[in-house]
Amino acid sequence: MVQVMTVAIYKEVQIDASHRLLHYKGKCANLHGHRWKIEVWVEGEPDATTGILVDYNVIKQTIAKYDHQIILNRDDPMVPAVEKFQHVLTTPGDPTSELLARIFRDDLEEICKTQHIAAHVTRLRVWESPNCYAEIIE
Repeated sequence: MVQVMTVAIYKEVQIDASHRLLHYKGKCANLHGHRWKIEVWVEGEPDATTGILVDYNVIKQTIAKYDHQIILNRDDPMVPAVEKFQHVLTTPGDPTSELLARIFRDDLEEICKTQHIAAHVTRLRVWESPNCYAEIIE
């Protein structure tokens, strides 16, 4: 009888990216940057051959596509102006730490699904500054 083993892993990734909140009244309505810290917890069954649940580099590379990018709401009128000079990553709403947590989680879940990895993101935390974060707990 083969015993199914569940394991958990953790990975921290840091990126630098700018954003602005189109629908916010205050400082964050202006384009500004952060050093974002993303913490990822994943659980599941490790691969029978390698013993690896999810390669830590897969997690890093999935989030790293946001590094040194401008992230804006796809409806932000600033998008076409900025795209004249550089690529803009757009989101389906204001790129808050809450929304980015959901996007990062969904991106990682999709990678697991397409690579047939028996893993699930159980927690993901997006630190916008050293003293505030948004968290998704599954």
